[in-house]
Amino acid sequence: MSTAPVITPHRPRHSARTSAAGRAAEFADDAGLALTHGGRRWHRPLLVLGIACGVVALLSLAAIPFDDRQILGESVWIKSFKFGFSFFTYCLSLAWLLSHMTKLRRTGWVFGTVFAVISAAEVGVIVAAAALGTYSHFNASDDAFNQVVQMAFQFVPVMFLANAAIAVLVLFQRIGDRAVTAVIRWGLLLSSLGMFAAFFIVTVGGQGQRTQTDANGDEIPLNAGHGVGDLDGNGMFLTGWSTTGGDMRVAHFIGLHGIQVLIGLGMLLAFLAVRRAWLRDDRVRAAVVRWSAAGYLGVFATAGWQAVRGQSFAAPDTASLAAYAASVLLAAAGIAVTVAKARKAAETTAAEPAPALR
Repeated sequence: MSTAPVITPHRPRHSARTSAAGRAAEFADDAGLALTHGGRRWHRPLLVLGIACGVVALLSLAAIPFDDRQILGESVWIKSFKFGFSFFTYCLSLAWLLSHMTKLRRTGWVFGTVFAVISAAEVGVIVAAAALGTYSHFNASDDAFNQVVQMAFQFVPVMFLANAAIAVLVLFQRIGDRAVTAVIRWGLLLSSLGMFAAFFIVTVGGQGQRTQTDANGDEIPLNAGHGVGDLDGNGMFLTGWSTTGGDMRVAHFIGLHGIQVLIGLGMLLAFLAVRRAWLRDDRVRAAVVRWSAAGYLGVFATAGWQAVRGQSFAAPDTASLAAYAASVLLAAAGIAVTVAKARKAAETTAAEPAPALR
């Protein structure tokens, strides 16, 4: 007895890859911007630390309404929130970057681990100081806990060198297409400069011994401070940046998080390229990234120059405003020229007649 073949009716497959979002994700994956790419794994110690710091940031923020203790007019949990958020974003960015290295991956992994270990110690002592209601930075008291805190801070230069070493490794390899390579190289340059700016927080006008009261009412001797011209200053909301003097923390923050800004820009360009043919050339996207980074670098330099002059970021003078405007205009002009050339080239290519069939 013969058995008739079972005919399965044809059903059109609506794959996610056929949608605009699917095509965008596929393009980003090909460009090396996907969160997971191929079989590559993110740097595990940095990934774990990044997630932990994100939890620290959320818990610190949640504690503020329920804990009225303050230091210098702000919640004891503000600093742990800021550091938790900062390390959350940066550690995840670095973990992603290291997963995409094509050369010297073991060396990069070692430097990434060094960065993670020191970062964990730094965030840990800052959270502990916040929980105890006392100062972490600039604390000159001789109690045992503070000695541990200050010892942890002594390894910050090593953390900077580990990050700088990763930046140097990236210079000698191409990661993803030209746009992704530009994102990573410029991003690491900006972040390294941002870390380097932290060393100037104390050396540029931030010297002076004084006594301040902590959240427990204890008198704590402090040596140096954040402000230039006003050591403690009156901090801006949430950031704590001085409103009565210069503050190198502004340039430190801008530079440190430049890599996240450029990663976001690179992803945006990859998604836009799905519908805009002139953006599909990685040379065009790389040029947009480079011009954006150049403008961002100008903003970073201006913020540092503003702080060195003892001027609050919230009260820029005419010279500072002109420098900020010049940085933005430089980037805008470069991007405009790049886009105009790319669109013209795309239109020319589209207008060319198709080759005749023989």
